[in-house]
Amino acid sequence: MQIYFDHEKLHVYQDAIAFVAWCDGILHTRNPGASLKGQFERAASSIALNIAEGNGKTSARDRCRFLEVARGSSLECAACLDVMAARDLLTGEDGDSGKRMLIEIVRMLTGLISSLRDRVAEEQAEYDSSLPPHGQ
Repeated sequence: MQIYFDHEKLHVYQDAIAFVAWCDGILHTRNPGASLKGQFERAASSIALNIAEGNGKTSARDRCRFLEVARGSSLECAACLDVMAARDLLTGEDGDSGKRMLIEIVRMLTGLISSLRDRVAEEQAEYDSSLPPHGQ
């Protein structure tokens, strides 16, 4: 695949796209019902979409917010896999395969968020309390 945008270089984005493809394969061979299928498709797409949008933000705080949404969507996908397994629509092997992909995505997102938060954090300012208040 040709790289056109910066977010396409990110391993976490590439893994998120691979997960979307994996989900399509799972959903086309099972019938989880329209509601769960739609929820799962939206959550899986949301991972990649929020990584891409967040990577385009200029402030670290904004990037963090989008990456946190992507991480939440990853966890939502894990829950969708649990629901499918509870309904006997997913083999243990398929569930494990999906969760292994998701745990790696969550791990990378957590690392990115942590590194961005370190950049956003401000040092504690020390104020001289012996000075009179402004205007006095």
